[in-house]
Amino acid sequence: MDTFKIERPLLNPKFEGYKLEPIPQETAVSRYKLTRKPTQATSSGKAPLSFQEMRSRITHNHLSVDSESASATYVDEDFNVCLIGVPIAGDVSEPSFRVIYEMPTPMDTSSEFTVQHEYPSSAFLSPTTIAATDGNGLLYILPIRGNASSPVGIFTLRTGGAVDAPFRLHYIHRASPTKAVLLLSSRFYPSDGKKPSRNAPGNNHTLIEFDIWAVKIELLSLRPGSEPREFEVLWHRRGQDVPIYAHFIEQVNSFLILGGSSYSDPNMSIPPTNAYEPTVDEFAPIPRANEDMDSSTATVGANDPGIPTKPPPYSWTQTSDSVTVAVPLPSNTPKIKIKVLFTTQTLTLHVDSYPLESGGNSPLPIPHYSAKGLWDSVNTSSCFWTWDREAESSYGLLTLHMEKKNEGTRWMQVFAASASSLISDEENVEVPETLDPSELWHICESLEKYTGALRIGEDTSGLGLGRGVPSLAEGEIDEEADAAVGRETRLTWIEAEGQVPAWVQDEGKRDEEILTILSTPMPGSVLGINDIRLISKQGLDGAVFSLVPANSHPNLGWKHTSTYCALAFVLASKQDTRFTYHLPDRGVLAFEGGSMRDRGANVYIYRPPAKAKDMWAKQSVLQVDDGSGGALLGIGCIKLKDGKEGEVLLVCLTEGELVLIRGI
Repeated sequence: MDTFKIERPLLNPKFEGYKLEPIPQETAVSRYKLTRKPTQATSSGKAPLSFQEMRSRITHNHLSVDSESASATYVDEDFNVCLIGVPIAGDVSEPSFRVIYEMPTPMDTSSEFTVQHEYPSSAFLSPTTIAATDGNGLLYILPIRGNASSPVGIFTLRTGGAVDAPFRLHYIHRASPTKAVLLLSSRFYPSDGKKPSRNAPGNNHTLIEFDIWAVKIELLSLRPGSEPREFEVLWHRRGQDVPIYAHFIEQVNSFLILGGSSYSDPNMSIPPTNAYEPTVDEFAPIPRANEDMDSSTATVGANDPGIPTKPPPYSWTQTSDSVTVAVPLPSNTPKIKIKVLFTTQTLTLHVDSYPLESGGNSPLPIPHYSAKGLWDSVNTSSCFWTWDREAESSYGLLTLHMEKKNEGTRWMQVFAASASSLISDEENVEVPETLDPSELWHICESLEKYTGALRIGEDTSGLGLGRGVPSLAEGEIDEEADAAVGRETRLTWIEAEGQVPAWVQDEGKRDEEILTILSTPMPGSVLGINDIRLISKQGLDGAVFSLVPANSHPNLGWKHTSTYCALAFVLASKQDTRFTYHLPDRGVLAFEGGSMRDRGANVYIYRPPAKAKDMWAKQSVLQVDDGSGGALLGIGCIKLKDGKEGEVLLVCLTEGELVLIRGI
């Protein structure tokens, strides 16, 4: 089920960029002062937060919305549960604010273990009922009434570790009119007496893990009272990261959980695995006293010289109407041993390599492509190849010149399989484009050094074939920023009662897929399965995957339905992005956090192209905070019933203001 296959017709190599579509700021954005500021401080100060916890807090959404009642809720810095009435009717012009319950302030008692508090959070159990946590281990069920409410249920969670850790509320599923299932997460504190610590490389401290709990609340059993009750736990999972998204899929009776790790049953025995044996490529040099590891004479090891970095199999460049590919071959290769055949969609390259390999002059495999699919079509009548022996060099260049059939099309790779394959191998390795054709000479220089390094054991790290980037990013590329955009995510499916779904068991032998997620659904926008879409990184683009009916069990599957061209590229340029959400068929919204107080915070809206092959798409920019409201802490949307189809009202919570955005 979790097979994410790219549909090449939905990619658009000709895409040029985004054009600005102004939205009037004065009519779209309204700001209202908060009487009570949201809470932010949760660290106890006794121990540092782990990387996973810090990242989860930065992206924590402090706001919860409910479209049916046109309401929103958050917890303020004094642990008050605040309710916001959002104006969506014509006769209501401003939001209303009121406190529905004052949670007791948690007491920080000393303990053998240092337990980090969680952020207080709240969510709608129904349009008339709110579930709120204090971030210290208690959850309150609060009915919404005219005056201040009293809880009709107080619950605690027994986590089973050395201490009962505070928990966070992620998602509420109404399983029936009388039953609700809540997804909670908490940090795992082992019961073996070891003090939890950051999992820094090289130490032997306890691995930081997080528990996922599905707990049940029988709504008919709720009644006023001050005594906390223990949650009834339906199932329990454990992983190495905090979930970033969760939803219940009725069609398969299962929860979908996205996180930086998979979540397995901690009570299931794990079969023993063989000790990992590193290859020679993975050995790292061990520093010794008075040894300069940066010296050009430093060896990889005392007794084992190691193997230097292998250069790519070819180099390539392109113009608007042609593609040039340079393939290294030993300079003693006879021209009659080279066979090249161009077709409109494929390339065949055969080199009779027997005498070359027997001579021992070629540390690299001789290229052998049989009808290998090209990225796009070529004009065979204008394609040709040349063979340059490079004088006395050990390597020469076989240069393939191909004329593009679709002039102006930007090729992402030379071969189609290189970009679409999820698994990197020798045949489908991705080779970056070289912008400057004059850089093609690096291929011979690199191979000369590589061959010499094999003989003397020098470290050749950093050698490559060209330093270029695709033409869309020319002059603006930042490889480090582009690599950091998005989050590596794994999908975990768990049935309502806690079993592993049958289709997951059937696919258990398949390698676990990792998606680099650029955007998840906007909170409040998912009302049915048609709204569940994920946007993953695909090169410079963002590929939209939707849950759609399938022909095989479980009758659902992920399908690539559209593409936000250059989305990963434009998101990489944003330095202060805190939330990135999308609205189905309306756009991707990247919200700045507002940490730069002097200029406030913006939301950047990227529209989907009207047609798959359009060269341009629209984008808009609105100022969420003008510098006076503070950092952005929460986002949600409320669907307008009387407006246009799909029209929503964005609700934004900053440190000091409530911001409403219309006309998205």
